[in-house]
Amino acid sequence: MDRFRTAIITLAILMAATSLPAETEPASIDPQTLKKWSAPFRGWHYHPDHVIPARPGIKGFEDVKMVDVPTVFQLPGDKKWYMTFIGFDGKGYQSFVAESDDLLNWGNMRLAMGYGPKGSFDYGGAVLGAYLYEDYDIKGRRTLKKRDGKYWSLYGAYAKQGGYEIDPGYEGVASSDDGVKWARAKDEYILSIHEPDVGEWEKDCIYMPWLVEHEGRFYNFYNAKKMPEWIEQIGLATSADLMNWKRYPGNPVLRVRPGGYDAKFCADGKVFRDGDHWVMFYFGVNRHAHIMAAYSRDLIHWTADPEPLYKAGGNPSGLDKQHAHKISLVWNPDNETYYLFYNAVGNQGRGIGLITSKPLAE
Repeated sequence: MDRFRTAIITLAILMAATSLPAETEPASIDPQTLKKWSAPFRGWHYHPDHVIPARPGIKGFEDVKMVDVPTVFQLPGDKKWYMTFIGFDGKGYQSFVAESDDLLNWGNMRLAMGYGPKGSFDYGGAVLGAYLYEDYDIKGRRTLKKRDGKYWSLYGAYAKQGGYEIDPGYEGVASSDDGVKWARAKDEYILSIHEPDVGEWEKDCIYMPWLVEHEGRFYNFYNAKKMPEWIEQIGLATSADLMNWKRYPGNPVLRVRPGGYDAKFCADGKVFRDGDHWVMFYFGVNRHAHIMAAYSRDLIHWTADPEPLYKAGGNPSGLDKQHAHKISLVWNPDNETYYLFYNAVGNQGRGIGLITSKPLAE
């Protein structure tokens, strides 16, 4: 009997350690607090040109004609900055990596993770960027963290070639020995529309993940689509080991708002710790895509600021007149400046743009 009771208690402890807190009423974040928390991220300064153009001219991959999804990181003991981004060549996505000494001039571009085998869930390409970081603080150094001797990233994937983001979309998990060249860490996808717990809101396509590690647990914030309306919203899945994921039953955690800047999409959330709360940078779409922010005290309940941080068309050159979205935020301690890289879509095609919290010296 004692052995039985011990087993029950042990099981209860394990279940508590691997599950989210019980559902509670979300803590209220009032409009004044939203305004205060958003204020440091407003009124930033645009860089006049793409830092990576739509046609970057990568040796051996000259067919790339659009780039997207920038994610900046650093490696332990290395002062360089690295950026992964995807290139679209008419067939699908592949992930590339560039490097920089100053966050402005990017070079040495090469393949980071290419097409998967034919018939696989990532045959249409891999979208790296949901990295395991050592620190998720908003001013933390974006250093990749080793786990079991390797670096880790979740990634978006597509099973078909021949177009841009062909449904239904999948997510996988990749690892790397050096942080530059990546490969599958699991041959099966980790999230798709095929699991029994898939929600009606996400039934048609799964898109890009974002990974957060907090108090021994992994959080995957991902956007997904429902048709025929084509509404994209942000959901949450959690894991204890990066390999096996369970959806949060209250999904989606960030929803579209009728009449708002995010009436059609709230997508591609990037989450960081900012003092006593969490901030999620995401993009909202009504007609155009704009950079927006939502806030949480517990990583589960989110309140979005109704006003964009940065609107499409902010760059007077027309660089982002159509869309400004899919951000990567880093803090440069050398000049005490935030650099926000984003997908700038406008009169120079789809490239990687930049806005900064301070004007940069010419």
